[in-house]
Amino acid sequence: MVFKRRNKRSPLQAVAEFIYPRGGWKRAIRYLHHRVNRLPDAPHRIARGIFCGVFASFTPFFGLHFVIAAVMARLMRGNIVAALLATFVGNPLTFPIIAAVNLKLGQWILGRSGYEGADTGLWHSFAEAGREFWRNFRALFTNADTDWTHLSLFYDEVMLPYLVGGLVPGLITSLAFYYASVPVISAYQNRRRGRLEAKLAELRRKSARKAAEKAAGKAARKAAKKASGLPPVE
Repeated sequence: MVFKRRNKRSPLQAVAEFIYPRGGWKRAIRYLHHRVNRLPDAPHRIARGIFCGVFASFTPFFGLHFVIAAVMARLMRGNIVAALLATFVGNPLTFPIIAAVNLKLGQWILGRSGYEGADTGLWHSFAEAGREFWRNFRALFTNADTDWTHLSLFYDEVMLPYLVGGLVPGLITSLAFYYASVPVISAYQNRRRGRLEAKLAELRRKSARKAAEKAAGKAARKAAKKASGLPPVE
């Protein structure tokens, strides 16, 4: 399994490593690059998966990026593992930039100037919307009253602009990753295939040399036995 860990992390450790991976972001990016290049699939299928993962990172459905990327990769016949790995394009370093661009562009496209609660911050708005959603969801099974007013306002002023605004930069960034990854993955796979073929050829040469040495030794022993007048030993 690609994402299986030997030592299980606590929820606090998982959050801390998401914000700042163990070994730093440079090492994390290098690891992801290495994992993607070594995937056993055709370069164009891996690139499709990368496209799906990057595009999913530009959607406002936080917590569902893995699901969105996997479904898109399945529909586009891309590599699902590559799609899951590519969702890490959306991370604590890039999300503030992605969110700001998506929201501003979406507001401009829809002709809206802003949203109530902008003073509290975008992430606070998402957190409040999540709590409001679960409160209303639980209310469906209890005697509590449901009130979708705030969620409706959040959808109109945040969710919809973020979704609409993310389509263009998401598509552009995904296509850039797709066209950049195909030649890189192809070159990596060709070099790796060449190294493996060279190792295999070397193993074959060693095997042939050992077989020839063994055959020569056996022939020499037969000749020695024959010269001594004793029956040859097979």
